[in-house]
Amino acid sequence: MGARTILLIGAATLILSACSDLDSADATNGEAVALGKTVYVENCAACHGLNLEGQPNWRTVQEDGTLPAPPHDDTGHTWHHSDQLLFDYTKLGGAGIAPPGFQSGMPGFGDTLSDREIWAVLSYIKSRWSPENQARQERLNK
Repeated sequence: MGARTILLIGAATLILSACSDLDSADATNGEAVALGKTVYVENCAACHGLNLEGQPNWRTVQEDGTLPAPPHDDTGHTWHHSDQLLFDYTKLGGAGIAPPGFQSGMPGFGDTLSDREIWAVLSYIKSRWSPENQARQERLNK
């Protein structure tokens, strides 16, 4: 491992320990947002885009019956859902929570990411929304 890799691993470990009690998505928690960005880049960006832009034609059903990965920025619908639904969808995957017959390409990350890491990713995503959409989404959580 190079010095940069060790430094990044050390920083992630430090952030993880600082977020040890993370049990919600909080766009104002700087440590959670920083950890979430790191986890997002490593686990989510390949499908949802480095800038949360999603895949092209994300509203068009593909041949296998799934939809492309949607954006998580203001142009998508992520902010239309409560924190708990987003957490469950991330942890269990689309097949874990979707109604019968709905085809989802979203895998569950419950075996890959800790609950704390999932909440951190959601904190990061929320931090990238406009204040208006953050406020709209927060009303869903009450």
